[in-house]
Amino acid sequence: MKVENILQAKGWAVETIPPGASMAEAIHRLISAGVGALVVSDDEESVDGTLSERDVVWALSRHGVGVLDLRVADCMTQGGPVCTPETLIQEAMAQMTRRRQRHLPVLRNGRLYGLISLGDVVKNRLDELELETNVLRDAYITRR
Repeated sequence: MKVENILQAKGWAVETIPPGASMAEAIHRLISAGVGALVVSDDEESVDGTLSERDVVWALSRHGVGVLDLRVADCMTQGGPVCTPETLIQEAMAQMTRRRQRHLPVLRNGRLYGLISLGDVVKNRLDELELETNVLRDAYITRR
């Protein structure tokens, strides 16, 4: 299966924030949108990086409450892996595991197309295993 399958199930909406935005605004956006990461982008098409809850915690440990006055660019994870809708889910999972990154921006023709999380990947894999189990069970019952 491909990353496109995950996006078809969960949708293509991606929360973005400009690199010049304040961390206070970013934290508010994370909470109000109920997401674990924001894609950092000036134009909502390119990817400068990501700002995850983990990035916020690390910044807080380094800067204390002063983190609220910092810019997103000061705290985000720059670059990082990306994938395309055609990327195999196993490959996306391997990238996320190698980089210890829980969110993976999806680009189509160099433009932001979606965002998948480790939770999305795990859910997809569990759905696949359930389907395989049901198919095998049905085949076994039919043969009896």
